[in-house]
Amino acid sequence: MSSPSKKVVVIAGPSGGGKNSIIEMIVAQYPMCARLVTATTRLPRPGEVEAQDYHFLSEEVFLNALASGEIPEHRFIQKLGTHYGTYLPDIKAKIASGKIIIAHMDIIGARYFKEHFNATTLFVNPDSLEMLESRVRGRNPEMSEEEIQARMDIARIEINEHAPEYDYIVTNTHGKLSETVEQVVAIMKKEGYNLG
Repeated sequence: MSSPSKKVVVIAGPSGGGKNSIIEMIVAQYPMCARLVTATTRLPRPGEVEAQDYHFLSEEVFLNALASGEIPEHRFIQKLGTHYGTYLPDIKAKIASGKIIIAHMDIIGARYFKEHFNATTLFVNPDSLEMLESRVRGRNPEMSEEEIQARMDIARIEINEHAPEYDYIVTNTHGKLSETVEQVVAIMKKEGYNLG
């Protein structure tokens, strides 16, 4: 049975693990779903679009939004020197328009959305760390070795320490993205999300 409070689902996982591809496929298949666009202080990568990929904010603007409550939860990735956070104007507009929001979050965001929005949380595991590193390198050929290693260190912490906190863990096996998407959609339906 559908619950009116089920408006947010969190899909998390390490960088390069496939969560963005999963979110894109669900949003493309189900018009009721929309991706939450978070705020960051990092610079846009080639091809990224403001308010579509992220709300790209200067550090000053980000910290002001944090102080005013427009960013209710955030994380500073010290190894990358970057802030990420939930941007309330984005989520409020999407909920007001009746959308189910799919939020790509880390553990801090997952805890926030579970507590404040009754979100179901899913963690997308890569089939192996080696495959994950290969995806990260292939997707970002200009990335420095230092940043790749920083991302892999973060991924190990996410997989080993944070994944058990999520409601569900789904393995995204290389070459089987459609099957992974089907698993996620089945979980959403089971949890009471009305996908239309």
